[in-house]
Amino acid sequence: MDDILERLETEALDAYSAIVTGVAERLLRSVASLRVMRRVPGGRRAEGAGSAIAITPDGFLLTSAHVVGRAEGGSASLVDGRVLDFSVVGTDPLSDLAVIRARGDDLNPAELGDADRLRVGQLVVAVGNPLGFSGSVTAGVVSALGRSFPTRSGHTVRVVDKVIQTDAALNPGNSGGALADALGRVVGVNTAVAGVGLGLAVPIDPTTRRILAALMSEGRFRRAYLGIAGGPRPLPPRAAAQVGREGGVEVVQIVEGSPAARAGLRREDLILDIDGMAVDDVGALQAAMVSDLIGHTVAVRVFRGGEVLSVPVTLAELTS
Repeated sequence: MDDILERLETEALDAYSAIVTGVAERLLRSVASLRVMRRVPGGRRAEGAGSAIAITPDGFLLTSAHVVGRAEGGSASLVDGRVLDFSVVGTDPLSDLAVIRARGDDLNPAELGDADRLRVGQLVVAVGNPLGFSGSVTAGVVSALGRSFPTRSGHTVRVVDKVIQTDAALNPGNSGGALADALGRVVGVNTAVAGVGLGLAVPIDPTTRRILAALMSEGRFRRAYLGIAGGPRPLPPRAAAQVGREGGVEVVQIVEGSPAARAGLRREDLILDIDGMAVDDVGALQAAMVSDLIGHTVAVRVFRGGEVLSVPVTLAELTS
């Protein structure tokens, strides 16, 4: 019996090693070490470091917005020894994502996966450049899904939701690097170290892909703006039965001069949906603020004083 158990353990470890080795071989060529520079009187100075993931052969790389900050460019070092100058194409601090472009036309792009398919306990591999050690690989599991963390751009604060939590070792310098599944597909962008054995990554999902496309083509990502602060709240049972919804987002604060204020939304209103899109938490409210709605009047359905009302709101563009 002991021999059988030992053999099974050996086979399991061999399979684990084969997966991690395969991911490393596939992704190490796609992950660069960044040295971020900022122009100052008399030249440039180093502003920080991090990692980035090649996403096209002609030089586009994905990284974290906080890695590049307000810098204009820097240098990207690849595992094959090349050091390429890069410029910042666009940043979106509210998702902590940025796109840069290196002066090279033969990069090895990584395959982007879909974080929506991840499961807790699934094996993931992190590739990056922690503490300046380029081409580092660590492995772990998805510890939790649906985490969130706050981001800020100017006076605007937003919560990045659907964040991946992993126990794969992440350290300063890993930010902007790849979190990959067992097939080597990038499912997240490592962005924060929340504590010992606890790392976070922005998921690669349909929303992320829209942000990347906008940053690559326009250098920015536009969002509609309602102008409220709120939180989830359950509906009274009778109201829930009436609208077929268990809860919504309660308005706890309205920004003066905002679209919500001009439309007459009130504190304690319970937002049910926006332009027909159900809103049951803050993440859903943020997801409803798509750029296509900027300048358009939409129906915001709210529960107020025992009644369901439809309030027309003309949405504006979010500016920092």
